[in-house]
Amino acid sequence: MRTDGGIKTGRDVVIAAMMGAEEFGIGTTSLVAIGCIMVRQCHSNTCPVGVCTQDSNLRKKFTGTPEKVVNLFTFIAQEVREILAELGFKNLNEIIGRTDLLKQVSIGASNLDDLDLNPLLVQADPGENKRYCSPNLINKVPSALDEKIYEDIKNSLSQKNKIEVNYEIKNVHRAIGTRLSHYIFKEFGKEGIKENTVEINLSGSAGQSLGAFAIKGLKLNVIGDANDYVGKGLSGATIVIKLPSGSNLVSSDNTIIGNTVLYGATSGKLFAAGQSGERFAVRNSGAEAVVEGCNSNGCEYMTGGTVVILGKVGDNFAAGMTGGMAFVYDPKNEFENYVNPSSVVWQMPETDYWKNYLNNLVDQHFKETQSQIAKTILKNFNNEVQNFKQVCPKEMLDKLTNPLLLKTKVSQAV
Repeated sequence: MRTDGGIKTGRDVVIAAMMGAEEFGIGTTSLVAIGCIMVRQCHSNTCPVGVCTQDSNLRKKFTGTPEKVVNLFTFIAQEVREILAELGFKNLNEIIGRTDLLKQVSIGASNLDDLDLNPLLVQADPGENKRYCSPNLINKVPSALDEKIYEDIKNSLSQKNKIEVNYEIKNVHRAIGTRLSHYIFKEFGKEGIKENTVEINLSGSAGQSLGAFAIKGLKLNVIGDANDYVGKGLSGATIVIKLPSGSNLVSSDNTIIGNTVLYGATSGKLFAAGQSGERFAVRNSGAEAVVEGCNSNGCEYMTGGTVVILGKVGDNFAAGMTGGMAFVYDPKNEFENYVNPSSVVWQMPETDYWKNYLNNLVDQHFKETQSQIAKTILKNFNNEVQNFKQVCPKEMLDKLTNPLLLKTKVSQAV
């Protein structure tokens, strides 16, 4: 059994082991060891010690090293050994599940001392079995679809040859494109291959994490739908998801990808002819994307990239958004009911630069997905552009290379 949450010292590890834990997660203390001072503004891109930020100037302040984390765990392990020796035990296995070694103590607070913790200290009878896992097996990672794809294309992989292959998929196929990206990177490096050189056509329902960490040179075309975490950590690849040509569904009225799409993406493109679930583009820091609607918390904590949403958004849109840009198609003028005004300002696109930029992304979306709503907008773009809200983080207003032409109402909101 693995446990975490508030474990900071060797004593914490020993107590957790006595209550049955065999693996111990120590996260916050590890961050402190490399310099985190817990100012709790990770979402704002303003970490003063450079641990959690995309700002290059702030990142220069980071002083963490692997040796500091090694030191922390060495001292924790040493304390565990000292406590075990004091209790008369040789290793952790001897105390796992030994709740009889614990007792409730008074801490002098009546509201807490009244709690009866004895139910937590009931000792289970292991019978003929040991109280800990034995032997300590590591489950082998099963073969994935990516392995088959790589076997099929490895002899054709080159910087010049364009490859296109087709596969049927099911929702048990997870992280399609992730291992394949590793093989491509190993062969050509980060910039050694042109965009969309390796094109994988997939039909069916993709499991979680389609295109996670997928790199430049790879393009994933899905005819069907996809689960959560599409494009997690996307690193240069292109992902296209659309309905089958014979489908009678209206793409803009139906969900085609799940929750937490583009989480932590740094570059690349996503075109999805349909709606997304919750937390679309959360912590996106560089990818470009077009979808046809999203649920609550869209663009949450976004720090870079560009998102175009050709439909309604859910509650709390752009909460904690500190970078990047979003365009939301809002013909019914409902956007103000859903946006979080503490982080961003919004207005109709006013300059030719941003109108052309938006037009280009919608046009790419149409070419990739044959989206009907994109087609309608492009056909009458000069009028339809007035139905868009351009959403910009307040922190970005004085940093844009191509600044916004701010309306009086919006500038007062800053």
